[in-house]
Amino acid sequence: MKLQQLVYIREVARRGLNVSAAADALHTAQPGVSSQVRLLEDELSVQIFERNGKRLVGVTEPGKQILEIVERVLQEIDNIKKVSGEYSDEARGRLSVATTHTQARYALPLVVKQFKEKYPEVRLELQQGSPGHAAELAAKGVVDVAIATEAIADYPDLVMMPCYEWNRCVVCPPGHPLLDVQPLTLEALAQYPVVTYDFAMTGRTKINKAFDEASLEPNVVLTAIDSDVIKTYVELGLGVGVLAKMAFDPVRDSNLRAIDASHLFEPSTTRIGIRRGAFLRRYVYDFIEMFAPHLTRAAIEEAMQGRGQEKLEEEV
Repeated sequence: MKLQQLVYIREVARRGLNVSAAADALHTAQPGVSSQVRLLEDELSVQIFERNGKRLVGVTEPGKQILEIVERVLQEIDNIKKVSGEYSDEARGRLSVATTHTQARYALPLVVKQFKEKYPEVRLELQQGSPGHAAELAAKGVVDVAIATEAIADYPDLVMMPCYEWNRCVVCPPGHPLLDVQPLTLEALAQYPVVTYDFAMTGRTKINKAFDEASLEPNVVLTAIDSDVIKTYVELGLGVGVLAKMAFDPVRDSNLRAIDASHLFEPSTTRIGIRRGAFLRRYVYDFIEMFAPHLTRAAIEEAMQGRGQEKLEEEV
């Protein structure tokens, strides 16, 4: 059994059983991957993948158990490398973060600037996507950290730590009738076309819940995956926007006006997710604390050990 073979079967599983995609990701040839997978199955005397001809179509029951063990083995090997890097060169390495557009655009820029000033030799990678996608990447160990809202809670392989609460505002063009509604109500909002987040994106469930509880049906005419797109279509007159308050800047968004809507919707909590059992380099602890100052190294280590969660929730 070779380490390379374990890497190959994990990548094949991650790529939806697409051997060509796995080979591309591993920068090798497809026949080599297929051959090594077969050799491993022959050595173990068990079939890991179900086949239809030459095509992989599923994972066998023993294959599922093997892949779970392989994930743990490769994570520990990665941890060994990180321990080595921590003591051989603590200010050099790689930090990968998966997050949503809103976090990357509005919450992270100052943190990234501060981090790069302290660790100029650390390669920082940001991957944007839906909350579920960010959480999945962290759960699989593809990235070191996921920053998202709500969806992280659906991944038991992640240690979740609350960062901060946020709420929403309604944006509309100058002179819009909603600007005269004091205070803003869901009934008034429901009278106009709404542009807001896609169902897969941050905080949409809280918006739906508020309207459902008021027995109202919002007229959602367009959904988008990021706040800038929402504001663009509000400027074009397609409707009024419901988006995260952090995404509105009165100077940058001078063609729009914002109405606080935090009294209409439950607040959402942005969380950091880290894969259970992961070894964190010193600069990862620092990055997290820069983003959420209450998440000190001691607090993170307690959370990783399954302690201190209630205290963290109270601090947000």
